[in-house]
Amino acid sequence: MVESVDAPETTPTRQWALAAVGVLALAVAAGLAAYARVHPGNGAALTTFGFSGMLQMKVWLSTAAVLLVVVQVLSALAMWGRLPGVPASAAWPAPVHRWTGTAAFLLTLPVMFHCVWSLGFAEGDARTVVHSVAGCALYGVFAAKMLALRLPSLPRGTVPVLGGLLVALVLVVWFTSALWFFTSSGYALV
Repeated sequence: MVESVDAPETTPTRQWALAAVGVLALAVAAGLAAYARVHPGNGAALTTFGFSGMLQMKVWLSTAAVLLVVVQVLSALAMWGRLPGVPASAAWPAPVHRWTGTAAFLLTLPVMFHCVWSLGFAEGDARTVVHSVAGCALYGVFAAKMLALRLPSLPRGTVPVLGGLLVALVLVVWFTSALWFFTSSGYALV
């Protein structure tokens, strides 16, 4: 019997690829958590990008990232042929998804850096613990998704599942930080 050129990857190859994605996610998340735990920070901002303080900068940059994540969800739905009114053959979803994802990631970098470097891993109450864990997991899942995009041997649903997990983590991080800040401190930009 001759195997077809389009034969699916063998199960062991898929298992190793999934294991690599999982190990990378755990390693990145654990590395960030460990560093934030041993380096509690002094609360000082390294930069505020013109905002009146570090927390203001963090909540507004993360809010902008959440808005881009909404575009990410819509463009992902369009790429997978699940957005009503957009044909599966549309050319715009893939570049929109790629560029809004890049922009959202870049917006979160100064936020994450200040969380890890200036504030450390917070354990004061349930909200801050959930925020710290979700923030570390967010970058682990992001790294896993970027690797999964380059591993053709993974099951077809791996990338969408990781993307959905990323969206969920971004929302958890935002709800436990920016929304909390807005509701407790007001909506002041400066």
